[in-house]
Amino acid sequence: MEIFKWLDDRNFVRSYTINDFREFSESYYLNMEVRFQHNTVLYIREYVEVSRRKYAFHWQKETGDLLIRWDNAPHFPNLPTFPHHKHRADGSVQESTDISLDDVFEYIKKEIAI
Repeated sequence: MEIFKWLDDRNFVRSYTINDFREFSESYYLNMEVRFQHNTVLYIREYVEVSRRKYAFHWQKETGDLLIRWDNAPHFPNLPTFPHHKHRADGSVQESTDISLDDVFEYIKKEIAI
């Protein structure tokens, strides 16, 4: 998995915990927490199988304040990118793409400018 290239970057990642990882013949489930060097945390939940994918990538400050969460829970059907959307710190919900975990790490690294 490409995630380990990010997790091995000690200038970026302070620590991580894999809460659950299950791999099946054509699918997997990942639940983990990643703590970054600049005191934010990314909570990862992703389930992938051949014909579908469910994800939630929740990035927050260590104080618990939301920075951004990307997910594809089907609860905003009026968005053009349904079911993909992102929750912002200001409480708004916006359009999003079918974002990958690799894209999330790229976004966070850019935001914290390491």
